[in-house]
Amino acid sequence: MDKPSSQASDVLADQLSSLAVAGQPAGVATDQIPPHLSHDPANNMKRTDPFQFGSRLLSEQDNVFEFNAWDHVETDDTYKEYAELQYAKQRESPVSDFDKNRFNSEPAKWWNNFYKNNTANFFKDRKWLQQEFPILSKITLADAGPITLLEVGAGAGNTAFPILANNQNPNLKIHACDFSKKAVEVIRENEAYDTKHIQADVWDAASEVLPPGLENESVDLVIMIFIFSALSPSQWKQAVQNTYRLLKPGGEVLFRDYGRGDLAQVRFKKGRYLEENFYIRGDGTRVYFFERDELVKIWTGKETDQQEITESPDATGFEVLDLGVDRRLLVNRAKQLKMYRCWMQGRFRKQGGTTSKEDPASIESK
Repeated sequence: MDKPSSQASDVLADQLSSLAVAGQPAGVATDQIPPHLSHDPANNMKRTDPFQFGSRLLSEQDNVFEFNAWDHVETDDTYKEYAELQYAKQRESPVSDFDKNRFNSEPAKWWNNFYKNNTANFFKDRKWLQQEFPILSKITLADAGPITLLEVGAGAGNTAFPILANNQNPNLKIHACDFSKKAVEVIRENEAYDTKHIQADVWDAASEVLPPGLENESVDLVIMIFIFSALSPSQWKQAVQNTYRLLKPGGEVLFRDYGRGDLAQVRFKKGRYLEENFYIRGDGTRVYFFERDELVKIWTGKETDQQEITESPDATGFEVLDLGVDRRLLVNRAKQLKMYRCWMQGRFRKQGGTTSKEDPASIESK
């Protein structure tokens, strides 16, 4: 779908701001809701802005249990109070020092076990990625030119193979890396694995070496989907530095991960708390839940507050193109349960190139 004109965008923005979304002032008549934002599935419009995160908005006139999911729903006071109580209980019963060392010293071991127990068929292909990150459609066009794409934390290939399935670019090469040896084996055993377009290797994103076959400033795009949360906070800086080294000037990072307050975080019981927002799952794998300003600091090295952004000595050379909070309310209509999910999604650019926010497909091969 073509991008709407600026005038149409302004009209849509005015319409959106006038809606009585849950948690906002009421008093707007239901007939003011534009058809594509109504709760009638026949009217749901495919979004043109990937950081719009859906358009089924919950108004105070709606029955929350009418549909299975709603977009842009802030958590209510009851959930917030419950979440804070859960966090307090988690802090009171942290992981023992012995287990903390056991889980942090060999994270690859636990991911190897995970992939041994879960075959490739266990995972769903991420076919939604090209809608969330339109640049992935652009680089697979026949005339896109030479493109090197690095996926960090490639898992079983559920990102890489859907991209390859839509690829018409003879000069696209995907480097799919994971620090789980078993995950890399799963990728290499896939019938779609063709070394002309994809190379899978074992690589720890927080190590001091670069992935096999890649050099400084050799990568156009880096994909990080639910991988940064598997790193400990002490590993973030090295992982960002490695990403910076690998990207060409103007190259981008496509990022999606868990946000603080997500249902998965709130549900953790005692004995799973490693440190603030950082947990160990029942299978031994780790997961962190991020806040928006925290990600800005991690990727830019800059502190943010309501008035200004101040640069710290740890400035990385990345700039934030987009960074959104994707909030969804999932509903179990049979049990009358409300479940709040929260994800962070961003695009970070290595400064020094010509890639622009207006044209995310303008990555040039250096």
